Amino acid sequence: MPVAETARAWTLDDLYALPDDGNKYELIRGELFVTPAPTLEHESILARLTRILDPYVAAHNLGLIFRARAALRFKGSEAEPDLMVRRPTAADQTWETAPPPSLLVEVLSPSTRRRDRKEKRDFYLDAGVAEYWIVDPEAKAITAIRRGEPDTLNRETVRWWPQGVAEPLDVVFTELFGD
Repeated sequence: MPVAETARAWTLDDLYALPDDGNKYELIRGELFVTPAPTLEHESILARLTRILDPYVAAHNLGLIFRARAALRFKGSEAEPDLMVRRPTAADQTWETAPPPSLLVEVLSPSTRRRDRKEKRDFYLDAGVAEYWIVDPEAKAITAIRRGEPDTLNRETVRWWPQGVAEPLDVVFTELFGD
């Protein structure tokens, strides 16, 4: 009688040994995720969001906006979010020592929908991310996930109000989605 094989748990060493072949490789709790290069629409949304966020982030001293190849490492896992706002200090020399992001964003694509909504959502919250946005280009909507609050689906605007900041930022979707 054949015995079912157990899927092997990947390690960070395994992850770092993978080829630089244009794919994005992420490791979340021993599971390897491979994502092909993003589409123009995906990158356009992120470029517009960066343009919207940057003045607010700078004005309120919230850190920097990180994009492709920036990592969130936590307990043997590593993800490369589409965008994150993080305030590293002079003492931070690695992604492991940087504080958790105050905002993290993933733009859905057909190959990432399930993992962005489940595995990554849980991982990001466990890693201490204050707020996580899942951007759905098809629905032109953003699900905002905040620690200790119910998830909210936003269809016209989404409000970001980091702790300690006097005023919020309202992101208007006509600016974000290019309509």
